[in-house]
Amino acid sequence: MLGISVPASTSNLGCGFDAFGLALNLRNEFLVEEWESFRVYIEGEGEHLPRDENNLFIKAYLKACQRLRVEAKPLKVVQKNRVPTARGLGSSATAIIGGITACEIIHGKSMSHQEKLRIALSLEPHPDNLTPALVGGFVISLLDEDKVIYTKLDFPEDIKLVVAVPDFELSTHEARKVLKQMVSLSDAVGNVQRASLMIASLCQKRYELLKEAVKDRLHQPHRAKLIPGFYRVLERAYEEGALAVFLSGAGPSIASFSTENFESIGKAMVKAFEEEGVSARYLVLDVSNEGTKVYQSFDS
Repeated sequence: MLGISVPASTSNLGCGFDAFGLALNLRNEFLVEEWESFRVYIEGEGEHLPRDENNLFIKAYLKACQRLRVEAKPLKVVQKNRVPTARGLGSSATAIIGGITACEIIHGKSMSHQEKLRIALSLEPHPDNLTPALVGGFVISLLDEDKVIYTKLDFPEDIKLVVAVPDFELSTHEARKVLKQMVSLSDAVGNVQRASLMIASLCQKRYELLKEAVKDRLHQPHRAKLIPGFYRVLERAYEEGALAVFLSGAGPSIASFSTENFESIGKAMVKAFEEEGVSARYLVLDVSNEGTKVYQSFDS
């Protein structure tokens, strides 16, 4: 049985809207074998997800088969989901990259990263989660027509992410509907300045600059309205020593960078959500420098 492991990811990191992505050591596993019909079995997160051809993993597999002009084979897929769904942690990217990888391996067709991303973009038109899910690590990417241009940077090993995951879903589609299509020059300049400062802060380990660098004017002020207690969660995390706090992807999860006090930061963020009547949990995660991995599984 073919095993495919794809990492979760957080994107934007506040100031780097639609550009910054970071792979995390929380992974979805997909166990795949040929079958008489398409069947999907789900363990863990996302029990509500489709279990037939409407499953995103299967959609990505079929899309890749179409692009490669190979005849699709019915598959049995066991999804071992550890990444919370619709929480801003790249769960959909794991399914898309996983399905495309399954096509590559099952049909013996070698594809470049660029070819895989081109197929993936037809299902999710933003590369900031797709790219780190594929290649791992800290990635800066942009979309030039249908081509993803990206670079991968070293991320400081002493920084962990503490992520507060509230008990409600927020789709990327809904989170994008609240964004402005036109922004002021001062807001655009503010984000360019802070995104540049964040890169320099991480590269030089000038962590005292991260609290300023992470500030955003393009998406977080609008999406905050969809997340009860957003600013309270940020404040509590900073009070416990977080270096930077930001909306994870489109939300509703809120992530923080820290080199210490991981548990106290997580508990404080969860408590802030609970004070707004929202139950939540927290995860302490490292950055994963490995992207998608393929292995032989002997699970039945």
